[in-house]
Amino acid sequence: MIETHRLRDYFCGLQTRLVTAAEAIEGSGGRRFRVDRWQKEAGAPLSGSGCTCIIEGGRVFERGGIAFSEVSGAALPASATAKRPELAGRAFAAMGVSLVLHPENPFCPTAHMNVRALLATRNDAAPVWWFGGGMDLTPYYPFVEDVRHFHTACRDALQPFGEDCHARYKKWCDEYFFLKHRNEPRGVGGIFFDDLCEGGFERCFALTRSVGDAFPGAYLPLVTKRHETPYGERERDFQAYRRGRYVEFNLVWDRGTLFGLQSGGRTESILMSLPPIVKWRYDWQPEPGSAEAVLYDMLPARDWL
Repeated sequence: MIETHRLRDYFCGLQTRLVTAAEAIEGSGGRRFRVDRWQKEAGAPLSGSGCTCIIEGGRVFERGGIAFSEVSGAALPASATAKRPELAGRAFAAMGVSLVLHPENPFCPTAHMNVRALLATRNDAAPVWWFGGGMDLTPYYPFVEDVRHFHTACRDALQPFGEDCHARYKKWCDEYFFLKHRNEPRGVGGIFFDDLCEGGFERCFALTRSVGDAFPGAYLPLVTKRHETPYGERERDFQAYRRGRYVEFNLVWDRGTLFGLQSGGRTESILMSLPPIVKWRYDWQPEPGSAEAVLYDMLPARDWL
């Protein structure tokens, strides 16, 4: 049986540690995260509560959100049962932490991380539980050493759980964070897993914790290294254009976004992942040989290690 008190303690503690680490990069002259505690009103299709920590207009982070939520509903939404139709109609309870950080400096990558647990129940059947999550990197300018650092941290987080674990979850991430309507990856990948229940509760919970705990070391050193790099209008313009791909993926393909919206979740917290400044152009292509063109060359999936 899923042990909700242990999950809650871990997820809430992880959120606190992530906020503290991000605020340390903002520094004494930067902004603090605003803490928004919320609870769904009685009678809503989804019940529950959460805490969304949000930063906007920071010294380093132009926008970012680190959110904990714990929600339940009478029936799983379609996004959760599309690949598991046998769970349709079951009640559910879900909890987890989601993070998206958009630095202002275009030489800093955007990062996403999510760890979660879900329980689906029905009166005449045994409960079904699983974990999900992962992390991925979306750079705007090509720094191979940064991408390798991130993927190394992902591999190390999964190493204790099987020799093939990282390869499987990296491939899953490459396939998941892909804009099918553009035939283009969103970024340079990372790791992604869902429906995780193999090996029992303790193994799955430990794997999920390992991924969540690895994120600060995987990502924040890249921000520390790059956030003071000089940039100009050209770099900001390209960053805004590439952010458009981020928005397209989250609103068209992301299962987490669809799950939250279809289940009646809190819209502000669900859409905290969207960047503040975005641009779209018609059929734009980077100049051959430019840094922007090199970024596109880096996007196709590969073994970064």
